[in-house]
Parts: sequence; C-alpha cells; structure tokens
Amino acid sequence: MSEVFSASFLGNTPLQWAIAAMVTAFSAVALATMFRVARARMTAWARTTEGQLDDVVADTLHATKLFFIVAVALLLGAKALTLSTQFERLIDKAFVLAVIVQAGLWAHAGIGGWLRGHIERNRATNATGATTSSVLGFIARVALWSLVLLLVLENLGVDITALVASLGIGGIAVALAVQNILGDVFASLAIALDQPVVIGDFIVIGEVMGTVERVGLKTTHLRSLSGELIVVANSDLLNSRIRNYKRMFQRRILFGFGVTYETPPEKLRRIPEMVREIVQSESLARFDRAHLARFGASALEYEVVYFVTDPDYNKYMDVQETINLRLIEALQAVSVEFAYPTQTIHIASPAAPTP
Repeated sequence: MSEVFSASFLGNTPLQWAIAAMVTAFSAVALATMFRVARARMTAWARTTEGQLDDVVADTLHATKLFFIVAVALLLGAKALTLSTQFERLIDKAFVLAVIVQAGLWAHAGIGGWLRGHIERNRATNATGATTSSVLGFIARVALWSLVLLLVLENLGVDITALVASLGIGGIAVALAVQNILGDVFASLAIALDQPVVIGDFIVIGEVMGTVERVGLKTTHLRSLSGELIVVANSDLLNSRIRNYKRMFQRRILFGFGVTYETPPEKLRRIPEMVREIVQSESLARFDRAHLARFGASALEYEVVYFVTDPDYNKYMDVQETINLRLIEALQAVSVEFAYPTQTIHIASPAAPTP
C-alpha cells in the first residue's frame, strides 16, 4: 500500500492527484453555484427596477459558459500539483484562451442587453435613437469579435502583423466580389447616421409605402397598409426619393366643390366667408383661402385651402368629414344647390324649304 502512495505520475503522488481532483471538483461546484445564485438574484432585482444597468448585468451573467468554470477549476486544481514548466505553460495558455472567449461572450451579452433595453425604452419616444443603436450595436459586435479573434490567434503564437497584412490584400478581392452586399451594408450605416428614416416612420418610395419596422444591415423592412411585409434593399432606399409622412408638422389640404349656375351673385359672394367660418371652427384646422376659382362645364367651382396642424392622417380625415358635413348644412340653409354633371341638348327644327 505504501508503494502505491509513494509511486508518482508526472512527478506527483496519487495523494497529490487526489487532492488536485478534489480541489478541481469543489471549485467547479462552488463557481457554478455562485454564478447560478448571482444570476437568479440579479434577474429578480432587474425585474423590480426601471434602470438599465441591472438588466445589462443580468444578461452578462447569463452568458457565463461551462467551459470557463471548468477552466478556472482546472487551474486551481493544478496549483496542488508539481508540474513541469511545459505543462504549466500549456495550462496557463488554455486558461487565458478560456478567459478571452468568455470575456467576449460577456461583452456580447452586455451589448445585446443594453441595446435591447435602449430600443424598448426609446422606440415610442425616440425612434431615431433606436434605429441608430441597432446598427451601431451590430458594428460594435463585429469589432468585439474581431478583437477576440486577434487575441486568440496571438495567444496561439500566430503572427498577427502578417495575418492583418494578408487579410488586407484578401479583403480587397472579397470587397470586389461582394460589392453589392457591401453597398447595402454601408447604406445601412448612412441610414443610421443621416437618419432619413427611422423605426416607426410611414414612408413612400415610388409605388411602395409602409411603416418602417426594422433597419437591418442589408435591407429595410416596411409593413404596408394592407399588412404584408415589404423588404427594400438599403442601397435602393437611399437612391430613391423618400416621402416621409411621419416627419410632417402639418398637412396642406386643397379641396373643391361646385354650385349650380342658377345661384344668385349675392349668395356666391357669401360662400367663401361661410367656408372660412366652418374651417376656423375646427381646433386642428387653420384657414388659408377660399375662392370662386373657375367656370366649370356644369358648375361654378370653388377652391379651398386650409392646414391641419396635426400630421395624423386619421385626424385629418375627421376634420375633413366635419367640414364637408357643415358645408352641406350651410349651403342648404341658404338654398344653394351643389352642382352635378349635367348636359343640356338644344334641338332645332330644320328650316322650312323656300318655295
């Protein structure tokens, strides 16, 4: 029995290996329990507060992976052993790699948690900020994992300087091959910075119209009035003339109506003033002008211009409907009839033949 305990493997006795195994197992269980309790408490706390920092911390803790816990436990267990310099370097390198990857996962989850909370809080009040954050968040993730990859390669002994130089040359060839895709990617960055459209805007592009639901790296998603999803390439969006109705401060309304030619001149003169009073009675309407504009084929045509001070389309329609109904009532009160298309045919008898 004493020979068994005195024997050695890689310079360590079985007792030392047993102690190292117990330290590793205890460390793994302790770390897993600590992270699980911390996640549960932080998640419960985040649900009861309105701040964003605790949400980000909770998301970050949820990104802790088993390989990181195992790597830490193995490192602690290895401290109970007497290992060669080569083995110590190998364990240290594996631990550093695990820390780099886990740090990248924590940062990725933190960016995602902050971005999700920021978009949810600002979608209704600051759609511009939400749109910019979604694009810049992706760019931040790409930069993060590029840095993680370079750190991993450097830790593995790869010459990063030569790699970056070779990637630069290869990147030119790739850029030429996927220039259309890159054009959409850069267009998404331009949309995020210049902000011609943001999430929630109702826009018209040529024959396409809809509400912006998402601005991605390659495409922008619109929800049409009839409900279907319309996907537009970002480069096509920027190359088009965009009519953004969400950015309207007011609506200019031009409408007309016609009355019969039999209407007396004194009543014709009163009609613009009647229209003025009707429009000014609406709190959301600002009167501009009303005129007898032209002699139509079957009516005396009036032209009216006013402004609705709220850009909402439904409110505009409510105002216009009220004005139309009151105009009908006002003209009926003074016995003025609306004109409708008519045509008068005069039939002349043929002249009698001269004897």
